[in-house]
Amino acid sequence: MKGRVIKSTGSWYSVLLENKEVVNCRLRGKFKLDKQKVTNPVTVGDWVEILVEPSSDTEYIITDIYPRDNYIIRKSPKKLAYGHLLASNIDLAVLVASVVYPKTSTGFIDRFLVTAEAYRIPSLILFNKKDLWDEEARSFVEEMVNTYKSIGYSSLIMSSFNDVDIQKLREVLHGKTSLFSGHSGVGKSTLLNKLTGNITQKTQEVSDFANKGVHTTTFAEMFEIEKNTFVIDTPGIKELALAEIEEEELSHYFPEMRELIGQCKYHNCTHTHEPGCAIVEALNNGKVPASRYNSYLSMYDDEDNRR
Repeated sequence: MKGRVIKSTGSWYSVLLENKEVVNCRLRGKFKLDKQKVTNPVTVGDWVEILVEPSSDTEYIITDIYPRDNYIIRKSPKKLAYGHLLASNIDLAVLVASVVYPKTSTGFIDRFLVTAEAYRIPSLILFNKKDLWDEEARSFVEEMVNTYKSIGYSSLIMSSFNDVDIQKLREVLHGKTSLFSGHSGVGKSTLLNKLTGNITQKTQEVSDFANKGVHTTTFAEMFEIEKNTFVIDTPGIKELALAEIEEEELSHYFPEMRELIGQCKYHNCTHTHEPGCAIVEALNNGKVPASRYNSYLSMYDDEDNRR
């Protein structure tokens, strides 16, 4: 039988079959023995082949994983040489960001966008909690929205408690499988609860200490909010270390840099110090946002230090 993984706890997987039945499965041992550089060989969003456990009429095992169209991956926080899959077969990658309680840095936003760009997944930046903003915060968000719009990224400004905003988001998600990611406390679970009554994700107040979110989502899980429309809720991410991206290809995943790469004086330009660099020239002329270039340097340094 063919099905799609809708929940992963690390040892058991919930699989949605084509007849809409949900069954719990375990992974056939051979997958655990394969020399894969990921901590989780099966992830939410995977299409899999399953069969009934020969020794049982009620237990199932995953026997095969169908080829993935794409996936979102980050470096495992526990095994640095390994990647950790967040989800696969995604139509839209949604980053839920906040400028208050807690604050999402532009560096984190850019790391998420680069990760999605590497696997050609369209992205949406969702600036949440507008009901908590003062004029300074509102002006800052509008500036960021304009910056990302200038390089081709879409944004939504919203509040989880505004029905009009929720309806706009629902229209964007219609007919897609969308991944929701972000720091703990930015309001992912509240948003998903508002999208439909079928989702009852736990929510928790942001800690006053250090203004940081508290983890409420433990495992990645997919929900069908309407026919053929799925959302994937993922555990809150504190840091997003890039995986499977080499330093020499990093600039290709910055759209505003990608179109300038062929204009550099040296074919192997790292865009950090070389003379005749078209990207540095564009930075000085205001055509490459300084915040984006700083994010590039931070990611490049990560890879350089790793080597």
